[in-house]
Amino acid sequence: MVKAAKYIQNTIFAPMNILLLGSGGREHALAWKLTQSPLCTTLYIAPGNAGTRELGQNIALEATDFQGIKAFCQTHPVDMVVVGPEEPLVKGVYDFFLSDAALNHIPVIGPSAAGAQLEGSKAFAKGFMQRHGIPTAAYREFELAQLEEGKAYLWQQPLPIVLKADGLAAGKGVVIATTHEEAIQVLEEMVLDQKFGDAGKKVVIEAFLDGIELSVFVLTDGHNYKILPEAKDYKRVGVGDSGPNTGGMGAVSPVPFADQTFMDKVVSRIVEPTIKGLQAEQLTYKGFVFLGLIKVNGEPYVIEYNCRLGDPETEVVMPRLKNDLVELFLAVSTGKLSEVSIEVDQRAAVTTVAVSEGYPGDYPKGREINGLEAMATEDNVLVFQAGAIFKEGKVLTNGGRVLAVTAYGESIPAAASASRAGLGKIFFSGIYFRPDIGYEFQ
Repeated sequence: MVKAAKYIQNTIFAPMNILLLGSGGREHALAWKLTQSPLCTTLYIAPGNAGTRELGQNIALEATDFQGIKAFCQTHPVDMVVVGPEEPLVKGVYDFFLSDAALNHIPVIGPSAAGAQLEGSKAFAKGFMQRHGIPTAAYREFELAQLEEGKAYLWQQPLPIVLKADGLAAGKGVVIATTHEEAIQVLEEMVLDQKFGDAGKKVVIEAFLDGIELSVFVLTDGHNYKILPEAKDYKRVGVGDSGPNTGGMGAVSPVPFADQTFMDKVVSRIVEPTIKGLQAEQLTYKGFVFLGLIKVNGEPYVIEYNCRLGDPETEVVMPRLKNDLVELFLAVSTGKLSEVSIEVDQRAAVTTVAVSEGYPGDYPKGREINGLEAMATEDNVLVFQAGAIFKEGKVLTNGGRVLAVTAYGESIPAAASASRAGLGKIFFSGIYFRPDIGYEFQ
């Protein structure tokens, strides 16, 4: 069967086999969305998880095993590669495919390694924003040879102060120091003790911005762009945003304080200068730009860029996106994104993340998850698995963030209530989740 694309004018695409790289809740949500498209014949997920196995074929390959991925693509009919996590992008999976004669006919959804520096190097990202007049916090960067200069600089700064390891640090490379002594200790741990390895060889020190955060997701073909539904995530483990930072305990979409006036500022001051900056610096970029923003006195500032979708934000963004995701990716790969119109479900979506006891510290693995079968028949409730594996006929915990339960509602409180109710039907020993996701919008 050949299907005419719904949004892309004068183009007919044949159904295709897609390889999705990654293993988290984000990838389960992407797999769920991809397989809704009539243009997706077969979905392979490398390595996938217990949830993705129900949507396609999990492949025992790590997302950064480029040679293994090449071998798979040479023995299986793969027509497109969709990259979920940041590490393979920063390590150059886009360039790997483009430079290989056996692979360069396969489009990769994601930026080149040079484009992925927006996430892979905090110093590069801050310099990029400075070069293109994009609002962000004032900053300086220091390496080991500048350690004493960095200490002296810290003593002169108002508190709190933010220190960021330059490279990828599994989401743990950002510290908000509340005393000068703590800031200096953190700087020493990063550059002198190499707490984060090579990621901390360079440290970005920036002014603390006091405001409320949100995430905006941009899909670009390098020239044109479309904005997907925005979201707000909840990073701290405890009720009321207390306790240590995590990878994310939940998310809501839409974000009530991101009104049209604010979003117009985001587009004119941040999105458009970012896309023009990518073009001006000749950075190949065919994928997602994640804008980690903060609203300060009504004005948007960039906290960080990511080169992929967020997690757990994807678990609320994909359910609200009404478009065929494969068609969107085809528009990206063919440079026809300008012909697309984004359609959004007007309902709210809230996801609540269930984690293993002890997270974000040490946590047990291998505990059986019960209640998933009953959730399959729930209306307006979706379960996206993350740190879960299928073994000997059972779904077992295999990570800190185990799963996310997403629910629709006519309002954020209604969706949050439905999400918690759905999660209440799932159990594993030591399960923990925040009961207050979306609390400030009640």
